[in-house]
This record gives sequence, structure tokens and C-alpha cells, in this order.
Amino acid sequence: MKSAVIVFPGSNCDRDVAVALKAASGRAPVMVWHVEAELPTVDLIVLPGGFSYGDYLRGGAIAAQSPVMDAVVDRANDGVPVLGICNGFQVLTECGLLPGVLMRNRDLKFLCMDVDLRVETAGTVFTRGYEAGENVRFPIAHNEGNYFTDAETLARLEGENRVAFRYCASDGAPNGAINAIAGVLNERGNVLGLMPHPERAAEAALGGADGAKMFAGLVEALS
Repeated sequence: MKSAVIVFPGSNCDRDVAVALKAASGRAPVMVWHVEAELPTVDLIVLPGGFSYGDYLRGGAIAAQSPVMDAVVDRANDGVPVLGICNGFQVLTECGLLPGVLMRNRDLKFLCMDVDLRVETAGTVFTRGYEAGENVRFPIAHNEGNYFTDAETLARLEGENRVAFRYCASDGAPNGAINAIAGVLNERGNVLGLMPHPERAAEAALGGADGAKMFAGLVEALS
């Protein structure tokens, strides 16, 4: 599997994703700087977590205007899988590849903790390593992870099985996300935005390996 990781000023999880991808596939991804107007031919594109451009204006708002994003949007529209993690999820909503917005956390505080998630949709390239209903544990680290969308879009996401992951704490999402949504898919199922970090849970030495299943599943699907 050939993959590319997009690197913006302020990205801080790009290397973590690269390590997880190489461990799963045996092949290091291409690291693509945000000013590049073209992308190499790859099977997967990842927008990593971090604080692109310092999260000025809104998380992901400036990064969505980077030259490389025109190529990312074109590849996504051509069917290439695109995974946006945390800040990458914010970028995907800002550039229109995913619906909704990521707002400030419910209590207006930065959250950094491990969270329990439920896999809601298992038939995608991103979730084929899991079973529907399976519980996993990933870390979160964000200030703007409160997913929100209008009632019509929410009904469509739920009705079309496009909620990929959901927070499953007894009191709902720690960040206040509507319907406890942690990750959503586009209509075609080849774009996933996910606030928690699977790359930070990709080996036992990090405290858990639930995230490794995502990368292993991607390799199996795309190799």
C-alpha cells in the first residue's frame, strides 16, 4: 500500500501516523508539504492531527486553503481513501469533503485523555479491521472536537450508516458532540474524519493497540 501524509505548519501527529503506517504496511508513507500543488499516485491520503497554522480563525480553516488541498479534494472525488484525524477532521469539514463543523468543546477546555468508542459501521476500508458494535479505546487531544450539524444532515448521517465511531461513555461525548459522534464518513464511504487518535493507540507500548486494527485493515483493503 502506498500512502501519503499531508504536513501543515503546526502538524504534530504526522510522524506518529507515518510510524503506524510503516508498521502496518512495511512501507514508509510519502510526507507531502502543504505548498505542493500535486500529489504522488497513492492508495491512501492522511491528514494528521495537530494545530495547523496555530488554529487561527478556526481549527483547520487556513489549512483547508493550502495549495495541496485542491489535489486532496480531487483525489477524494476520484475515490481515493482520505483519513483525517483530529485537526485533519477539522480540515475535511472546512474544505467541504465532510459535512458539519467541529466547535469548541462543551466546557471550553482542552481535553487530553483516553476515551471509549463504539464502532458503528464496519464495512468500510477504514473499519474493516473491526466488527460493528466493537468497543475500542483511543486517546483524544483537542480543543475543538464538539461535532455539530443541522437536523437534516444528522438524520441523513444516521440513516445512511455514515457515523463510523461514537463515544460510548455513560454521559455521552466528553466534548459535547451531537449524538456522541466521534467520526463520520462521506456519502461514498472513502473519506473518514475521526477526532480520536488511532495512531496513538497502535502498539502495546503506547498503552493500547486498538488503533493498529485500523491501519492493518487499510493495508488489507488497499494492497
